Formats: sequence, structure tokens, C-alpha cells
Amino acid sequence: MEDNSVANVAILREEEESIKIIDAVNDDDGWQTVSYQKRHRKQPVKALESFSDPQRAGSSSSGDVFRSIEQHSVERRHRLEAQREAMVAIGDDSSSKLNGDAGEEGSDFEGAAGLENDGAEAKKAKPKKPKKPKVTVGEAAAKIDASDLAAFLADITVSYESKQDILLMRFADYFGRAFASVSASQFPWMKTLKESSVAKMVDIPLSHISEAVYKISTDWLNQRSFEALGSHVSWSLDSILADMAIHQGAIKGTKKVAQQAPAKSQAAIFVVLAMTLRRKPDVLINLLPIIRENPKYQGQDKLPVTVWVISQASQGDLVVGLFMWIHYLLPMLSSKSNCNPQSRDLILQLVERILSAPKARPILLNGAVRKGERLVPPSALEFLMRATFPAPSARVKATERFEAIYPTLKEIALTGSPGSKAMKQITQQTLQFAVKAAGEGVPDLSREASNVFIWCLTQNPDCFKQWDNIYLDNLEASVVILRKLADEWKEHSVKNPTMEPLKALTSFRQKVIGNTSP
Repeated sequence: MEDNSVANVAILREEEESIKIIDAVNDDDGWQTVSYQKRHRKQPVKALESFSDPQRAGSSSSGDVFRSIEQHSVERRHRLEAQREAMVAIGDDSSSKLNGDAGEEGSDFEGAAGLENDGAEAKKAKPKKPKKPKVTVGEAAAKIDASDLAAFLADITVSYESKQDILLMRFADYFGRAFASVSASQFPWMKTLKESSVAKMVDIPLSHISEAVYKISTDWLNQRSFEALGSHVSWSLDSILADMAIHQGAIKGTKKVAQQAPAKSQAAIFVVLAMTLRRKPDVLINLLPIIRENPKYQGQDKLPVTVWVISQASQGDLVVGLFMWIHYLLPMLSSKSNCNPQSRDLILQLVERILSAPKARPILLNGAVRKGERLVPPSALEFLMRATFPAPSARVKATERFEAIYPTLKEIALTGSPGSKAMKQITQQTLQFAVKAAGEGVPDLSREASNVFIWCLTQNPDCFKQWDNIYLDNLEASVVILRKLADEWKEHSVKNPTMEPLKALTSFRQKVIGNTSP
């Protein structure tokens, strides 16, 4: 009986070994090296001796022991066959390698994967650093206390009374601290100015400043020296352009600009600069030679900043605003390389806003001459005339806008005290370009130039002598002007009853006709 038991156990062991080998081959598509363990005859006997005693096995009879072993072997074989059939049905070799093992290795792999997932989840579960709250320009401005500002200004005025530059820097520092929490993303000034109309950009960012804070600030700025304010305006403008250069360099180099507030908040610089220009706009005229000659202030990319600066000054004084427009922006319109349709539109928006301001006409006429300098000099009037009265084929969309602003600007250019030395100079300069424009053969331009030429004759009798000297070089223009004078003779004779100009004109008419007759 014992011999049979040993034999049966050995058969079962061999069967299990063969099943494991087949299973391993199936798992790796038949390409795995199979190695058989060396069997020692003495080892199975020793192993089987533990089952030879029914008492040790805890079984009442040897037949029960063998029956349970056989049943276990059959059940295991069925499980393995079922697993192989399932894997064949799925047809996924890679999945079978990971999940096909019914042994302990599969469970170990799943356990390892579970540990890795747990580790990844633990990493993800780490608390993130809290983000700083976003502060808008309006929120920062609302926190500025007018009484605190007044006390601060009183204190620094006593401490640095003789050091105007330091006073203005401390003033700027106060607003720098107030807007320090405003990041660049909350005040994207480049994008805002580029996309805004003049009517909207003029209020950036002062629309957020309370009237109390604005009044205290501007009253204090009014007491500062002109030179110190000029230096501070120049410094502020340079800071803005430097920030622009940083952003443009980052865009060209495809580097992401950090959305953080700079050392000097740009919102604060714009606020202080706007208040200074509105309270002391004349400072900007003193800086005009520097702005006009230094290349760092020039270029279409800087035009929105320039327009914003001039618009702030025009809020304080329309005359200063128009002076800057005529002497700095108008020449840009004559340059085809430096002025595209967008730039032309922005420049015209500014002058349209200035001329449409309440009581703009009397204010500008009263300031037509500023410190001996014409608000609209003859050279500017010539460009405006040609832009307003082009040849029919040269008309553009902006021509109608020039037609709207031309009458007021012409009136400002020609206003002055009749008979004065300055006015005589203006008439002689104006006559020079008017006679050329009258002879160019453009009907509308000839008509307008003739009107201006005749105005020069009525304002300065010396212009008749000037005409006498140049008429041979401008015969066609002189004929056009004489015909117009003949058509309007009665009107001009009433306005100029003195006989001397009329006699001179009659004599000159005979001279011109004599030179033009065949």
C-alpha cells in the first residue's frame, strides 16, 4: 500500500511539473528556454515519507489523502486550461504576459504597480503654494488715503525742501508702493494703448484716482520747480520706454515675460506722469527738442505712448497739445515710410479731440503765438493745404478728415496783428508757397492757394513788391491769381479802400498780361 502511495504521489508531481512547463511556453509564445530540474531519487522519498503516515497528515485513512490530492490536481488543471482558453480568446499577448500567470508572480506585479500608483498619488496630493491675489489698478487706487498722502507730502516737503529732485522721487515712491501689488497682467499698458482710441487712452489710468488724491497731488506738483518737473517727466518717459524695450525683446526672443510687478510699478509711473503733464503741460514743450532729435523716442511702435503723453498735456492746456501735435506729429504724416494708416488714424484722432474740446477755437486763437513762436507756422499750413486739397486721383480716406480740421487750423495760422513785424514776416513766407501751389494745375489746390495769396496782399503791401520780383518765374500762377482778383474786385475794393494797393495791383495786372500775351 505504501509503495502505491509513493508511486501515485510521484506521478502527480511529474504531472504538475509538465503543466507548469507547458504554461510557461504558452505564456511566451513558445520561445522561452525550458530547463528541467535534476531529480534525485532520494529526495522524493524523503518528501513522500511525510505523507506515508496517515496520522501525521491528520487523515483517518490513506485513501482520503490520495483522493484529496487527485481532486486538487484535477481542479488546478481545469483552472489552467480555462485561463489559457480565455487568453487565446482575447488575443492580447502583452496582456497575457502581465495578467496570464495564475501563480504568485502576477499578484506580486500587481502589488508593485499598486505601490507605484500610491506613490504618484502621494506626490500629487502635496499641497500647492497659495497664489497671490490679483490686484487691479482700481483696487490699488481705492486704498490710497487722501489724508495719509497729504501728511506724507507735508513731511517730505519739510525734510527735502531744497532738494526738488528728491522730493519728486519720494512722491513717485509713494505711488509706487500703492501700486506695487498690481502685476503686469493687471496693467498691460502696451496692449491697452495700442488697442484704445484717443478718447479712451486719455483717461488711463487716472480714471481710477479719486478727486481728493488728484487735487492734493496736482496742487503739490504746482509748487515744484519747472526744471525739476522737466527732469522727472523725462525720467518717467524713459522708464516707460525701457519697460517697452524689455517686453519687445522678450517677444522677439520668444521668452515669456514674467507677469510680476517691476521694481517701479508701471501703473504708478503712468499715474504720476499724467498728473504732472496735466498740471504743468509746458514742461513737455521744453522737452520737444530732445524728443524730436533722440532716436529712442521715435518710431511707430512708440507712437501710442507719444500720443498718450500729448493727450495728457492737452488736458491741461489745449495750446500745448496742439503745439506738440503740429511740431512733432504732423511731420510724421508727411513721411510715407514712418506713417501707416493706423498711425495716421491715431494722429488725426488726437487733433480732432483737441479741436472739438469746449471753447477750443477761442482758446487756440488766443494762443496762436506762444513766446514768439507760431502755433501753426507757414510750413505746417502748406502741408495741411496740400493734404486737404490733393489731386482727385490722390484722395484717400483721411482727406475728408483733413477737410474738417483745415479751416480752424488755417484760421490759427493766419491770425495776428495786421501791420506788425511778425505778421509781415508770416505773410511773406506764406506768399512763397501759395504762389507755387496756385500754379500746379490742381483745381481745388489752385483755388485755395489763390485765396491765401490774396490774403497776403491785403495784409502786407510789401507783398506786391515781392510778387513783382517772382511773377516771371510763376506766370501761370500769377494769371490764375489775377483772374480771381478780377472776379472778386468789388469785394476786395470794399475791404481795402486805400488807393495805393489798388493802383499797384492795376499796374501789375497790365504788366503780367503784357508778358503772357502772344
